[in-house]
Amino acid sequence: MINSILVISSDFTGHGHKSIAESLCEKFSYNKNVKIHIVDGFSLGGTTLLNVAKAYGPITRKSENLWELIWDISSVKPYLINEIIELKIKDRFLDLLKETRPDLILTIHPNFNGSILNILRKYHVTIPFVTLIADLVSITPLWADPRADYIISPTREAKYKCMKFGVPEEKIKVLGFPVRSRFCNHTYNFKKDINYNGKEPFRCIIMSGGEGVGNMKKIAEILLENFNCTVKIVAGRNKALENKLEKALAHKYGDRVEIYGFTENIQDLMQSSDIAFMRGSPNVIMEAVACNVPLIITGALPGQEEGNPRFVEKHNLGIVCADTDKIKDAVTDLIANNSQELIKIKRFQRIYTNPDAAEDIVNFILSIKSNFDEVTEKDADFLISKINM
Repeated sequence: MINSILVISSDFTGHGHKSIAESLCEKFSYNKNVKIHIVDGFSLGGTTLLNVAKAYGPITRKSENLWELIWDISSVKPYLINEIIELKIKDRFLDLLKETRPDLILTIHPNFNGSILNILRKYHVTIPFVTLIADLVSITPLWADPRADYIISPTREAKYKCMKFGVPEEKIKVLGFPVRSRFCNHTYNFKKDINYNGKEPFRCIIMSGGEGVGNMKKIAEILLENFNCTVKIVAGRNKALENKLEKALAHKYGDRVEIYGFTENIQDLMQSSDIAFMRGSPNVIMEAVACNVPLIITGALPGQEEGNPRFVEKHNLGIVCADTDKIKDAVTDLIANNSQELIKIKRFQRIYTNPDAAEDIVNFILSIKSNFDEVTEKDADFLISKINM
């Protein structure tokens, strides 16, 4: 029986990993016998790895080329990343293992799959190990270590990538992308879809993940200059961008525009919007889909996000408009004929979204038989004691 789960996440590489952990904890909380230990994997590597994690925001905001290089290295030589991280986290991870005595380990960040599996193998510690992929399509091989007991995939596209990387199909479970319940707690009403006729302003939200990247100012100006609309902009943790947008837009457009920094009630802003403009961040995409907001994807980080715009189009969850100069035409087409295209996208989103994904994932995890189930406490002590050897 699974009573204790060690979750390896990340606090500083965007907000998606924390959001996924939160969505799972909501469902685990219904089982009072299960204790969840959530740890930032980078913290296990001390100051060095934490600084690496904290560099994610500045790199993705200011140097996509550098991020692409990092992605390429991890894709070509995943074993090198695993070995480096294994060396940095080994001692703290073993201490954590002795302290928490987990019945199962769940990783939701790619950097801690192969590295932790290496440590478990070297110390002959047998604990069920499960990976939950936090990307949609373009996954790094770091997600796909065939030694894992199971890999939970959010999409069939990610599943097929795992198989190409050598993971047996029977180890891969496609259970959807877990989204926090507050994004799903609203009522769909098929009879009251958007009906934009130009008399009432339609409501736009512009966002770009927790790090606030992308040309938000220009998109907002195009919308405000050409349409009867209101615009909410979420700059995330990018305080400099928030201040810049406030100075550039608030005075000129008044109450037609609202600027936000990192906000905990993003679901309210999404659910009160008619169109969402965003880059291809997997977590933000799936949260917006859960809120039933048509998407316009304006870009994507190289590597992990590059397949997401095509994914959105393939499943009719929105459209892609990477050229900012074409935003006006794209919006015009969407709101033509009483918003016929927007209404169609909303209906496809309702078909695609799975509000039960987090619950399905938790139920699957709790169904896994722990290797500690049939050993005595003395035997378990002996198993953990091998770490000290």
